[in-house]
Amino acid sequence: MRPGSSSFTDFLAAHEPNLLPSSHSHGGGVPLDVPHGTTIVSLTFADGVLMAGDRRATMGNIIAQRDIEKVYPADEYSAVGIAGSAGLAIELVRLLQVELEHYEKIEGTTLSLTGKANRLASMIRGNLQMAMQGLAVVPLFAGYDHEISSGRIFSYDVTGGRYEEHSYHAVGSGGFFARGSLKKLYRESMSSSDAVLASVQALYDAADDDSATGGPDLMRGIYPVVATVTADGYRRLPDDEIGATVQQVVAARTERPDGPAAPLT
Repeated sequence: MRPGSSSFTDFLAAHEPNLLPSSHSHGGGVPLDVPHGTTIVSLTFADGVLMAGDRRATMGNIIAQRDIEKVYPADEYSAVGIAGSAGLAIELVRLLQVELEHYEKIEGTTLSLTGKANRLASMIRGNLQMAMQGLAVVPLFAGYDHEISSGRIFSYDVTGGRYEEHSYHAVGSGGFFARGSLKKLYRESMSSSDAVLASVQALYDAADDDSATGGPDLMRGIYPVVATVTADGYRRLPDDEIGATVQQVVAARTERPDGPAAPLT
């Protein structure tokens, strides 16, 4: 019970290493056929940063789950989106949440946004052995930085490399298509409602070209998970609010299936 490291991950590694996600190696060279999650997008707007994710998890050519959650609060002022092996990714998110809470209790203050991003990088690096077996986790991290009064976005690779992105970014199998969509839709200092609309458009474009990304399911009422992080904290937008935006996008796509055109100037 003596005060120790401010890192909960280090505490587990010293006392119960079997509880860490990286301890669950299956020991073989053949990748396991497990559910994978895609696609996550994030973009900054006037009041902070937004993160959104589709709801589909796939296992090979099979839809493993239609309504998986891929965007979570890391703490009050940051969000993390998961892409890759769904089970390990969710476990990593839960560990990150405890890690940040543990640091605050031990140190009596919160980590800076850069510090949070670095902690996540070290946790991904600890999962490298699992990634080499095909169980990679590649999250997207974003939050509101009170020091500069702005939102920031961080991406990662499987080795724990951390990269700060500017304005917008997307990860996952549909990330390539989502980034292309955001490239023509993104505007500096856009409003919250415009950022939500742009994220839904980007996920729709990703689903249009990537079979592993799920589009909005109007029959089942399954819509993307969209969350904002501002000076007021993390907020997940309710389904009825997102549903209205989805209906707007779907109605416009019946007239123009390829989506809105970007101005040439």
